[in-house]
Amino acid sequence: MHTVVTALGWVGAVLCLAAYLLVSTGRWQAGSGRYQLANVVSGLLMGAVAAAGGVWPSAVTNAVWAVVGLITCLALVRGRRRKAGADADAPEPAIVGLPRRAALTQPTAPKGNDWTTRAPDRRAHDVDAA
Repeated sequence: MHTVVTALGWVGAVLCLAAYLLVSTGRWQAGSGRYQLANVVSGLLMGAVAAAGGVWPSAVTNAVWAVVGLITCLALVRGRRRKAGADADAPEPAIVGLPRRAALTQPTAPKGNDWTTRAPDRRAHDVDAA
């Protein structure tokens, strides 16, 4: 039983660190459901391990961590339901299809310094001068 509890603690620790890494590198948003759910699960797992070992400050801290994540998850769900209800009251668009996207524009002139921009080909000019 001790091995199972320890393994669950490691799973929680890895999940917590992976979620933190993904938020820190910008791959996840701090307010996203998946980040908050990862906090809930990792807090519960690490809190259970701490409680099983009698390490109560860590157990309480992880339990609070999980509760904060759970409250945030519930707020996200409520916000999505509220938005879905507001969208249902909105009139149908005249044209149904893909959402519009901003047009991508190409620069009209090359950018960069003298080393990155190409100079005109001089060979044709040299032939005409001869």
